[in-house]
Order: sequence, then C-alpha cells, then structure tokens
Amino acid sequence: MKTTVIGLILFIAGMQLSFAQTSAADEEIIKLSKDKWEWMAEKNVDTLSKLFHEKAVFVHMGGAWGTEREIDVIKSGGIWYKKADIHEVSVNIVDNTAILLNRIDLLAVVGGNEVTNPFMVTEVYVKQGDSWKLTALSFTRLLTPQRPQ
Repeated sequence: MKTTVIGLILFIAGMQLSFAQTSAADEEIIKLSKDKWEWMAEKNVDTLSKLFHEKAVFVHMGGAWGTEREIDVIKSGGIWYKKADIHEVSVNIVDNTAILLNRIDLLAVVGGNEVTNPFMVTEVYVKQGDSWKLTALSFTRLLTPQRPQ
C-alpha cells in the first residue's frame, strides 16, 4: 500500500513536470504573441511596424499580402482585430526561428460587419539580434469551433 501511494505521488509529480516544459524563449514568444493581439486590437501600428519584418507575409481568408498592406489594413480599420480568445498555444523553436500555433476565436470587424471565427493561427518569428520579428501570420479557419475543455 505504501509503495502504491509513493508511486502515485511520483507519477503525479512527473506529470506536472512534463506539462511545465517551457523554456524562457518559449515564454518570450508566447508573451510577444499575446501582446501582438492586443496591439492589433488597439490598432497600434507604430508598435506593430517594429514587430513585423519588412518582408513578412500575412495570409487571411480573403487573400495574402505583405507588411505594408497589413499595416494599412489595420490602420484604416479594414480589419479590426477586436479580440482574440486564445484557447491553446504551442511553440517550437528551431535555431533562430520560432513557430507558434494559436487556436483562437477571433472577434473582428471586417468590411463593417462584426464576425467571430474559429482559427488556427500560425505565427513565424525570426530572431534578429536581441529581438524577434514576425515574418509570417497565417489564419486557417476551423470548420467547427472547439470550445475549451
């Protein structure tokens, strides 16, 4: 009985450690992504211009374009990213490249219409010097919303 209880405690402790395997770099990218959603909601194009790489690509349901157009779309309100409800986040870092996946429900105003869509969003960041630059942002619309468990 004592061995079983000790084994169970060790198993639970091991499970908690396996879920807490995020590095400082992972946490930095996760925070940067969350901040980006807030900056987009606030239409803070000055800060976003510093984050977006000049050659970044943005893939939406309605097309794909570069940094300059994305900044213009945000600034003009062509797409207003009002609120991103983030349900899941994962980060993979390979050398100086970070790939972040977000499963979100995005509340946005597009063409004057308020819409909510479930997306898997792929964000790619490249480390340049001491800072990360967003080089790709791609929205994949999910067929059905997957609510958090």
